[in-house]
Amino acid sequence: MTTTTTRTHPSVGQGSTTAVKGSAIAVLKAEARLFLREPSALFWILAFPTVLLCILGSIPSFREASADLNGLRVVDLYVPVAVLLGVITAGIQAMPPVLTGYRERGVLRRMSTTPVRPGSLIGAQIVLHGAAVVLSAALALAVGRIVFGVALPRQFPGYLVALVLASLAALALGGTVSAVSRTTKITQTVGSVVFFPMMFTAGVYLPVSTMPDALQRVVDLTPLGAAAQALDAATAGDWPSWTHLGVTALWAVLLMAAARRWFKWE
Repeated sequence: MTTTTTRTHPSVGQGSTTAVKGSAIAVLKAEARLFLREPSALFWILAFPTVLLCILGSIPSFREASADLNGLRVVDLYVPVAVLLGVITAGIQAMPPVLTGYRERGVLRRMSTTPVRPGSLIGAQIVLHGAAVVLSAALALAVGRIVFGVALPRQFPGYLVALVLASLAALALGGTVSAVSRTTKITQTVGSVVFFPMMFTAGVYLPVSTMPDALQRVVDLTPLGAAAQALDAATAGDWPSWTHLGVTALWAVLLMAAARRWFKWE
């Protein structure tokens, strides 16, 4: 007796979509392995912000409440700064050289002839660096709480929203740096030029809330300056100002558009 088996084949569109998703996951796994083999990047993103927090927290005067800071301590203000430092390092120092290096070596051009799209590789880098930012923030918050008694964010949803927007803005800025830089050396130079002003606006040198009013108004218009104010408000238990969230979100959108407009695959 002959048995006839009928098989249902997916349509071309379904097969193509499945292949793209599968290749994107494969790229993410491969990039994750490469990312974990970069101890320097992991140190600067994950460990350095918390190390800096510990150094500053070891200064006795920084652990004393100040009337000028509404009863807060300097170390209380530097936990959100440490969080933003991880964001800046991942977005501006760590990710751009990787993307430019792939383009410079022709990796993106070769990928364009395979089922794996170059966008999958860029997406994988954004996911990995975004995950590193989350771990860096969690470590800074944990050390701040356990070692220095810094209160955890009282408005956690607002804190999370501000952190996500800040990360998107920083990663988009990093994408723009990579887009306008033809080589890895240029990327590193441009990244350094951008990195230090971003550290200032994030409050690494001087907490934003302690800056003079005129300077603070200028800093509030920058993506990391607005994010720093939003994180401070959420830490204190208030929902972040919609103005600060809006400024950070607007920068993220504008920088994403710029990176997409100027980025070249080869």
